[in-house]
Amino acid sequence: MDMAAPAVLRQHLIDPEICIRCNTCEATCPVGAITHDANNYVVDADKCNFCMACVPPCPTGAIDNWRDVPRDQAYPLDAQFGWDVLPEPLDPQDWEGADAEAPAQVDAMPLRAAVAPEAHDVFRGASFGASLPPWSAAHAYTNLYGPKAAEKFIIAKVVGNVRVTEVGKQYDTHHIMLDFGAMPFPVLEGQSIGVIPPGTDEQGRPHHARQYSVASPRNGERAGYNNVSLTIKRVLEDHQGNPVRGVASNYMCDLKVGDSVQVIGPFGSSFLMPNHPKSHIVMICTGTGSAPMRAMTEWRRRLRKSGKFDGGKLMLFFGARTKEELPYFGPLQNLPKDFIDINFAFSRAAGQPKRYVQDLIRERAADVAQLLTDPNTYIYVCGLTAMEDGVLLALRDVAEQADLPWADTVAALKAQGRLHLETY
Repeated sequence: MDMAAPAVLRQHLIDPEICIRCNTCEATCPVGAITHDANNYVVDADKCNFCMACVPPCPTGAIDNWRDVPRDQAYPLDAQFGWDVLPEPLDPQDWEGADAEAPAQVDAMPLRAAVAPEAHDVFRGASFGASLPPWSAAHAYTNLYGPKAAEKFIIAKVVGNVRVTEVGKQYDTHHIMLDFGAMPFPVLEGQSIGVIPPGTDEQGRPHHARQYSVASPRNGERAGYNNVSLTIKRVLEDHQGNPVRGVASNYMCDLKVGDSVQVIGPFGSSFLMPNHPKSHIVMICTGTGSAPMRAMTEWRRRLRKSGKFDGGKLMLFFGARTKEELPYFGPLQNLPKDFIDINFAFSRAAGQPKRYVQDLIRERAADVAQLLTDPNTYIYVCGLTAMEDGVLLALRDVAEQADLPWADTVAALKAQGRLHLETY
């Protein structure tokens, strides 16, 4: 009997074994095809348009997985939510209604560039972020340890755990130092690591790794030692204000010197600082989003102290609810004014109007616009996803007030690896 070949879908899937649940893919997807539950991040086959916007920013490569399946047998979301590993590719001869003699017609939309935010009713700042690193960035090593690496994880020893915010119920933030001993673990400013909390979740599964940006420069929190530092806030409520006890954040904040921690990574190959002389860095962050900014600032400080590097301008926009909640507030105050231009925004300061980092960007419009015109300027944004659109809209306003065509300006920033977004 002559049977027509079934329509075949090249279905986009996320590998649950190496996904670190960082939310980058969901935040980046311009069509809302990616969602998640407590277990997995998944792709809706009915919404995915193969634009590939989510693939380059993924720090682990978990997002870059595909399976050819009959369109009417595409993996539903309910099945994907329950996976612990990706299913094996289907044998075309086992497809229901398939004719082994007939060639399958793969039904996939042509690959194209990420949809620009202007094509949507809602401004999507995430679409502006670069997936390329700065041209002068050092080579980043990634995925040296993890589920599909030769070494599943590396054991780090806690060598320090210091509180870096004043005592308060809702803002217990710690600076935690981990030492890797003789095991190689090279990291760069802007990279992150995954920490695996001990124990299991409500379903009895081992906890997934939690991602944390490295807060120390490439030669370590203690220069010359194989160590890193992290900035971790103890999570007591979710983004909607509901009470919750963060599994990994509370585990990390309670660690004592000498304790052991399972670590995977490092991750990230684009959110990296430039290394060429006279490069300018604009850092925009809130809360623990200050971690990569601290790493970049400290590396530049060490280079300046050595007298062997002629660095450009450093400009920091740092937001928190109050100064008591702002990590590293004291040390930041001690940095030389000719080294870094620091701007604080507090949204819950007693007796003061609410101010956010985007307000400060507009207040410093003349200086920011001048930096936008310089091809040696690199911009980094890190913090809660809610800040992303506000910051990008402020940069757009600054550009337009300075008669800089926003579309051309932001396109150049993205194409040249000069605008980097990392939000959660």
